[in-house]
Amino acid sequence: MPGKVKFDDLQIRLLAWYDRHARDLPWRVSPADRAVGKRPDPYRIWLSEIMLQQTTIPHGTPYFHTFTQRWPDVGALANSRDEEVMAAWAGLGYYARARNLLKCAREVVALGGFPETEAELVKLPGIGPYTAGAIAAIAFDQQAAAVDGNVDRVFARLLALKGEWQAEKKVIAAAVRALVPEERPGEFAEALMDIGATICTPTRPNCLLCPLSDLCAGHAEGVPERYPMKPAKGVVGGRQGCAYVLVDGDEVLLVRRPDKGLLGGMLALPSTDWPKTGIPDEAPPAEADWQAVGDVRHVFTHFALTLSVKRAALSGKRPDGVWTPIRDVEGLPTVFAKAFRLATTDA
Repeated sequence: MPGKVKFDDLQIRLLAWYDRHARDLPWRVSPADRAVGKRPDPYRIWLSEIMLQQTTIPHGTPYFHTFTQRWPDVGALANSRDEEVMAAWAGLGYYARARNLLKCAREVVALGGFPETEAELVKLPGIGPYTAGAIAAIAFDQQAAAVDGNVDRVFARLLALKGEWQAEKKVIAAAVRALVPEERPGEFAEALMDIGATICTPTRPNCLLCPLSDLCAGHAEGVPERYPMKPAKGVVGGRQGCAYVLVDGDEVLLVRRPDKGLLGGMLALPSTDWPKTGIPDEAPPAEADWQAVGDVRHVFTHFALTLSVKRAALSGKRPDGVWTPIRDVEGLPTVFAKAFRLATTDA
């Protein structure tokens, strides 16, 4: 592990690099603007961190713009209808995060604003240790550590960590926390994120452009890309199910999924369960002349799902559900949006 002198030098180098190369992100305040007193908006920092937990910046940025145009502050979001937020979230994955987003917004409004410390922020729904550290440092200039996957990778290489990964993550967290400067802690956090995202990338680290390369034990070994040494990922399990597109004239049947569980509370197509083993044997939502139109596949975090899609025109009594004009269907979870498009394109 680098000594104290190198730790201090790392801070200086990293912040100097960040002053020149900081990414221009819509929720971020640039080093130049910070220098003249402009402060980040805690709402925008929080929203971006929650959105980016399961997606990339290019994918998440349009959602960020949509949310901040529609709900420009935490009060507006707190006063929105649940189903509107859930629909706007479609495509960002893990709808439990959208439900926690609303719970958090409402608690923040009840508190009179965002807490400023890690200890208080982590008590809010949907905010874990990393997110609490990021908000505290970036939005409130608290001397807090924000250790995400990018930072884990940078420090695994700097320190050439070869031990059991979960134990080494604790080493990294302690090292980063010891490094956070009293001045510019938020920019230090953002600089580490940017180094990991743009220089110290997963497969092809650009050591020639890295301001920390001569401090890096992984670089000294000549194989920085071997770090971090994580255990091999298990094979993603496959599940099967069936989705039903039941049409009555120009309307289609949608259902509200249970609040708890995957895609909880979302409008969706009627479907079977998706058991971990076997093929479900469940009745469709109505007796009709069901026609198979093909399969769609979607990969969730822990499993891949294949849905057989069936379509029919209603011939009897309407089953209960949310009958919606076909032209107005939007905001379905991705897997159901795929099934809906398959069944209605050129139908």
